[in-house]
Amino acid sequence: MKAFMKEVAGMMHQADPEAGFAFEFWDGDTIRFGNFPKVTLRLNSENAARRIAGNGFLGFGEAYMDQELDVEGDLRELIRLGLAIQFNQRNISTLQKLRFLISAFRNRDTRRRARENIAYHYDRGNEFYALYLDESMTYSCAYFRTPGDTLEEAQDNKHDHICRKLMLQPGESLVDIGCGWGGMLIYAARHYGISGVGCTISRHQFEYANAKIREMGLQDRIRVVYRDYREMEGQFDKFVSIGMFEHVGKQYHPVFFKKVRQLLKQGGIGLLHSIGKDFPAGRDGWTARYIFPGGYVPTLAEMADGAGEVGFSVLDVENLRLHYARTLDCWLENYEQNADKVREMFDESFVRRWRLFLASSSAGFRYSLTRLFQMTFTHGLNNQLPVTRDHVYSHETSAATF
Repeated sequence: MKAFMKEVAGMMHQADPEAGFAFEFWDGDTIRFGNFPKVTLRLNSENAARRIAGNGFLGFGEAYMDQELDVEGDLRELIRLGLAIQFNQRNISTLQKLRFLISAFRNRDTRRRARENIAYHYDRGNEFYALYLDESMTYSCAYFRTPGDTLEEAQDNKHDHICRKLMLQPGESLVDIGCGWGGMLIYAARHYGISGVGCTISRHQFEYANAKIREMGLQDRIRVVYRDYREMEGQFDKFVSIGMFEHVGKQYHPVFFKKVRQLLKQGGIGLLHSIGKDFPAGRDGWTARYIFPGGYVPTLAEMADGAGEVGFSVLDVENLRLHYARTLDCWLENYEQNADKVREMFDESFVRRWRLFLASSSAGFRYSLTRLFQMTFTHGLNNQLPVTRDHVYSHETSAATF
């Protein structure tokens, strides 16, 4: 096992000869690359190496949660080096692929299973999410117009960015599928004068969002219902879904787009904001098991095909992957500042689980296959829309790089 891990370290070094890192083994043996390692992987037992060798990132994550290994330094840097050698699911065994297929079947997003899958992630308690999200409790990619934007400013930027893409006008109606804690609806009602309805199948989100709406005196204009998207009714001028499509499941994509077609008026504008990828790739077994059961990350082609098959006309696609990496960095910083509180709420294994989730997600957006797509579309053709993007970008005066 030690020979295997030394081989992995060697491949990391070959992939990035300038990187400084170290591996420390259970018997005290240590290998180092660079004078000042930014990160050290400490293997506390030979079993940790076996788990990594047998199951890749799934085995790594489980060993980390079980304290069979520790990471000293920047966890994102270790993951970056692992990604650099493509230590991913394309190299997994046939047996492990079969396990993924069985897991996907068991967690497929039927109406009953969808509620269970969503509750597994989102019903950890509002107090927990408040430890690392911004004050609006927005749990999706922010939009950093300048490098100095705070997380809260960047989330307001994101909401405004979407409102501009939708060309929201006072008095229009907006439906928000998978509305989370209600941040988008609240922003659109306060700043653009719309009325609207959002839906969620997280009981905690439903209760929080409506309490917040009442607190802000917006209950006569917007509301959140505890309802599966398949049960939504009515017709609306505009449609939005932010960070929910990843939970639909591939087999239910046609159902989702048919429902959107029913909800969005002819000529109306919709926006789908989703984690995605450029081409089909293997699933991350650790995230599927411990973070998002039932999740499926779509390709851009699947998103566009699904829209086209129900008569939608795609207007625009924007990739915000680096914005999501920055968002996750902000969440991770907040999380680490509150790690002791998380430990009191749960236990050490959970602390490590969520840390790995945030860190690996940040690295995935920066260095691997993960993308964040905003796809804007109309229900049928609409020849009355602007032919430039000035309505979206003309107010932006500087370009952020990070």
